[in-house]
Amino acid sequence: MKAILTTIGKDQVGIIAGVSTFLSEKKINILDVSQTIMDDNFTMMMMVELKDESVDFTALAHELDDLGKQLGVEIKIRREEIYHAMHQL
Repeated sequence: MKAILTTIGKDQVGIIAGVSTFLSEKKINILDVSQTIMDDNFTMMMMVELKDESVDFTALAHELDDLGKQLGVEIKIRREEIYHAMHQL
């Protein structure tokens, strides 16, 4: 299953490392990434692939929320089909 992960917050050292380490530990592959810093604001969008279709997506979203709090950013993940549906309205 593919998903879109967004990370937004004040720029600081370790955001990319923290997110990518978490994903690696969960065996979630990063397919594509776009990242930019505007003034002091960090934004990153990733297309990721979860090989394990049985993953508890709600639990994963909560873990990413907790990680975001540790890193001082907001991290959200949405299934790719939900993301596309939201942007076709």
